[in-house]
Amino acid sequence: MLNLIHVGLELDTEEGKIRILEDINLELGKGKMYAVTGPNGSGKSSVARVIMGIALPTSGNILFNDKDITDLGITERAKLGIGYAFQHPPRFKGMRVVDMLEIAMRTGEMADCQCLRNIGLCPDDYLERALDASLSGGEIKRIEIATLLAQNPKVRIFDEPEAGIDLWSFEQLIDVVGSTHREDNVTVVISHQEKILNMVDEIILVENGMISMKGDQETIWPQIKESAECECRNSCTREGEIYADCPR
Repeated sequence: MLNLIHVGLELDTEEGKIRILEDINLELGKGKMYAVTGPNGSGKSSVARVIMGIALPTSGNILFNDKDITDLGITERAKLGIGYAFQHPPRFKGMRVVDMLEIAMRTGEMADCQCLRNIGLCPDDYLERALDASLSGGEIKRIEIATLLAQNPKVRIFDEPEAGIDLWSFEQLIDVVGSTHREDNVTVVISHQEKILNMVDEIILVENGMISMKGDQETIWPQIKESAECECRNSCTREGEIYADCPR
């Protein structure tokens, strides 16, 4: 369904060009769930942004159902059926939750109440609320995910859905992502959470802007886990401290 062929991404800075992604080759098939994982700053979110068209590749090609979409922007890709839930969702002053869901449902099938209930929010409490600073980070994150579910795109990209979410909501989120996945779509989750890595069909490991490992979950996850544990033991200088964002 979706192919990335020798995709590269560079950004212009005052110090010159910085390589973000190099020679990314991926084939994402219909009906499968994928996890893109890797260390912080490895480029895993950049892979998602390139797929969505938020960042256009500086080399290579992207094909969607055999159509070259390399030069298409976000709107054009959304119309084709590619959807994206941001790691840090934007807020829209003057727009209500119900307005956002109604826009999404133009191409989807779920009712707005069902979308909100799926992610643990009461429609009576949230439909008329504004998408502004009155909502917490966790609330806006869940509304963003509800919007993607309402849209029901052919390719669903969740960029670190656990960010800003409490433990109870995270457990519910995993259930929602899994239960709404269908045989006719592709689900891509950018994450380093073990529970998410355990629920997908295939894992893609990104390191230093390149794919260092990819394959079925049962084969790849044990290798990643062992490597991460060894690296942590060998390099940790602050033994005994616990970091909430540590993937190990």
